[in-house]
Amino acid sequence: MTKKSEPASSRRDFLKLAGTAAPAAVAAVAMSGKEAQADEIRAEDGRMQDTAHTRAYFESARF
Repeated sequence: MTKKSEPASSRRDFLKLAGTAAPAAVAAVAMSGKEAQADEIRAEDGRMQDTAHTRAYFESARF
């Protein structure tokens, strides 16, 4: 029986790939041509806004 000896992936190989993949991802996003638009902030009464984030926080903080 013979075993195939496959080269093991090393940390160095991963870091090389990560170092080249991150700038490529940034370039792809920059080339998309779409501008991000912010939501309108309504601060009429000075209270905390009711959003999905605040609701999730309050649900997780219940005792």
